[in-house]
Amino acid sequence: MLTMKKQNVRTLSLIVCTFTYLLVGAAVFDALESEFETSKREELDKEESSIRDKYNISRDDLETLRRNIIRSVPYKAGTQWKFAGAFYFALTVITTIGYGHSTPQTVGGKVFCMFYALSGIPLCIVMFQSVGERLNTFVTFLVKHIRKCFRMKSTEVMQTHLIFIAMNLSTIVLVSGAAIFSHFEGWTYIDSFYYCFITLTTIGFGDLVALQKDNMLTKEPQYVTFCLIFILFGLTVISAAMNLLVLRFLTMNTVDEKRAEMEAAAAARGAVRLEGDVITANGSVVSGAQETPEYNDLISVCSCSCYNLRSKGKPRYSVTRAPGKISHLLTMQATSTKEDSHSCTDDSASFMQWQNLGKKRASI
Repeated sequence: MLTMKKQNVRTLSLIVCTFTYLLVGAAVFDALESEFETSKREELDKEESSIRDKYNISRDDLETLRRNIIRSVPYKAGTQWKFAGAFYFALTVITTIGYGHSTPQTVGGKVFCMFYALSGIPLCIVMFQSVGERLNTFVTFLVKHIRKCFRMKSTEVMQTHLIFIAMNLSTIVLVSGAAIFSHFEGWTYIDSFYYCFITLTTIGFGDLVALQKDNMLTKEPQYVTFCLIFILFGLTVISAAMNLLVLRFLTMNTVDEKRAEMEAAAAARGAVRLEGDVITANGSVVSGAQETPEYNDLISVCSCSCYNLRSKGKPRYSVTRAPGKISHLLTMQATSTKEDSHSCTDDSASFMQWQNLGKKRASI
């Protein structure tokens, strides 16, 4: 029975865990949000009916008013497409955050946005991964010298240490950023922390977006600069942490592959191959094998330790009879053909005995 490799088992386990995680998440969101959604819809419908009755607005007029309000939301937030706002939008495009707070409305803007994202997203991913690697290298250098300063026995920095530091640094960025956004935007702290997390993980729902009130994009350049730096630096830190986690997983797969290769090599050394027949280490014969030996450093079929001949690019022995007659390889019957004989140097009696046997050469 074939055994699955560890990396295949790990991949299958990841698939099962991912789908299980999705099912658990769906169940929890259903329990938390379903009843609130129903009650909120009833509350809004009741309020809408009250407004219609109060101002005697028809359903069609109310629907027109609703569409107008929805379309005017980005424009009510302030100027979006001057250079500061356009730079903010471009950043959300190539980082795949995609708030949706403002979108291109012209045909040229939509076409350019597609081509811009097509080239910018891979460039941004590679850039953040590269900067994350440099950050990990700097942290490794820093931690190593700190351990030397404290005269620790081992100055080696493991991947676990880097992951722990990256996670703590990510937490610091999220906590401090949430406090600043709560102050400038007037959000509650939990909403600010939620906004920072959704932004730096590039989920970007768009239910909370910074710089969207009181025309901040044009009136508060310092705050705009902080928002841009926060997004860039935060994404770099998160990318460093993700890079470490991915590297850890790839390292585990590489170790498993090397171990599998070593086990296969050890199994190959424990078998003797004879042009279609294989003599395994326990002495049994397996017929029909078609593989060829990968190792030139082979041992003799008769397990005589006195055969110290070295092969030069070719197998040490060769089979001179059909595989079906392999059971008669060491018969006591003399043959008429003259072949090279191998002898041990222990004593003269053994030498004469082996000379009369008419040995056949075999390849291992």
